[in-house]
Amino acid sequence: MTPVSLHLEYITDPGHHGDLLLRLGVYRHHCDSYYLALDESREAGDDLVTSLTRLLGQWVTQLRGLTKGGGAVLLPYDFSDQCTAWLQVSSVDGDRAAVQAGWSLVEGWRIQPSNYATTAPEITDFDPIVNARIECSLEDLISTVERNRDAFASA
Repeated sequence: MTPVSLHLEYITDPGHHGDLLLRLGVYRHHCDSYYLALDESREAGDDLVTSLTRLLGQWVTQLRGLTKGGGAVLLPYDFSDQCTAWLQVSSVDGDRAAVQAGWSLVEGWRIQPSNYATTAPEITDFDPIVNARIECSLEDLISTVERNRDAFASA
């Protein structure tokens, strides 16, 4: 397995603002766990660590779906008042993947992080961020996200 340069990290707790860091290749983005903490759905965790574990678990499920012949999925990582940030993962063959960070004007409050797949199809305005893209093996990407998820689960 080749490590993939993708990691979501809980860095500190200054009131749920700027307490998460997404790393994708050379791209770095500080984001908030605020909407993860506000999520009141049945699937939501009782605490931030559980919510982050659930979020990355959903990523793994969607990524595994791409191994069956390819396609594209959107994985959220920043929920803000006026926009959301997503990773667009696409695979033409179910083997190789391109991971691109970008923005949508769909507001964070419109999405339940614990069940974002119901809202993801509404994202039609994905706007890629320059220099925030990597290419990798899809299986390596899945393994990387699983390790990230498992690190939160064991915290």
